[in-house]
This record gives sequence, C-alpha cells and structure tokens, in this order.
Amino acid sequence: MNVLLADDHLLFRDGLRRLLAQSDDSMVFHEAGTFDDVRRLCDGAIAFDLILLDLGMPGWNGFSLLGEIHQRLPKALLVVVSGSEKRSDLLAALENGAAGFIPKSSSAKVLMGALQLVLAGGVYLPEQAIRGDRMTDNAPHAGNGAGDADPLGSLADGAGDQLTPRQRDVLNRLRDGKSNKQIAHELGLTEGTVKVHVTAILRQLGVRNRTQAAITANGL
Repeated sequence: MNVLLADDHLLFRDGLRRLLAQSDDSMVFHEAGTFDDVRRLCDGAIAFDLILLDLGMPGWNGFSLLGEIHQRLPKALLVVVSGSEKRSDLLAALENGAAGFIPKSSSAKVLMGALQLVLAGGVYLPEQAIRGDRMTDNAPHAGNGAGDADPLGSLADGAGDQLTPRQRDVLNRLRDGKSNKQIAHELGLTEGTVKVHVTAILRQLGVRNRTQAAITANGL
C-alpha cells in the first residue's frame, strides 16, 4: 500500500509514519513538506492508496488544491489531518474529494479508527460533527474565502419530517459514515435501492451530498 504523508512538520510526519507502520507493515511511505512536493508526487507515477495531508502547508492557496489531487488520483483515499477544527474547513475538504477530516487534537486511537473506517469505504467525520455539535468558528483555519460559508445553515426546520422509516434507517447509517454496500448488507437491500433512498434523502433535506446529510442527521 502506497501512502503519502504530507505535512510541513517533520516531527509530525515521523510520528505518523511510525504509528501507521506498527499497524500495517505492508505500507510504503512517501513524504511531502509543501504542496509543490505534493503536486510532484501526485503526477500519476505512483499509484497512491492513501494520502494524509495537512492544510496550510507552504504552497497552499485554497481547497481547490484538494480537488486537483482528487482529480489526478481519483482512486486514492484522501484524508485531511489538520490543526483546524473549523466546520467550514471540514465541509470544504469533503466537498473537494476528501474521505475524512481528522483534527490533530484527536488521539492516536481515534486517528487509527478513522483510517480503518476510510479504508473500509466509509467517510470519517469528527465526533462533534456526528453528534450535531457545531465545530468552533474561531479556530485557525486554512480557508481562502471559498469554504467559509456554511451550506447547512439554510436547512429548513422540520426538513426530515417527511422521511420514510426506511429512509431514516439509511440516514442513520450515513451518519455513521457507512458506504452504500455496508448499508445494503445491514438493511437487507440491494445497493441500487440504497442509492435511490440516498437520492431521495438529499432532495428532501435540501443538501448537496451524503456528507452534508450525515452532518445534520442527528438533529432530525
């Protein structure tokens, strides 16, 4: 498994590499300290399976950089490991292709659990986002203005009242970061049926993707 560790702090990269190596000795690590390094390594020559990167490294100029990496390596699982705990940063990262957002304040146990979920096909959200708590707005963040608006703030009160019991079952599992395949297995449905339910849920809640639906699920 090819893994890219992108962070401008060598000590953090070293600790993360040692932690991951203990859990899977098949991992082959590559490192980057700037976004110029990330671009160079993500030119397609290396088929990365997992990319862990911080926001705000030298060369950072906005979340479109994540989208660029995702377009170059669509099969790679992109996970942000950041000092930011700003909700708008989380949303912007997920909307630009990230499969998870792990605050650096998380414990090693939480980080490893998050990566296991992502590698199994799920999407990791910080615990406070899953509970429906608002992540801090005054924390340092890496936005350039594009990700500062909260698209969830315009949800109408009672938007989830019209969901069917089965749609609520699906939504509860979206909140837990489960993939369509996992949801289908747990509910005894086909993946096609789950996709139909997900589409209906997004339309009913007035959100753009399953991640936004998951973030607001606890309040419905």
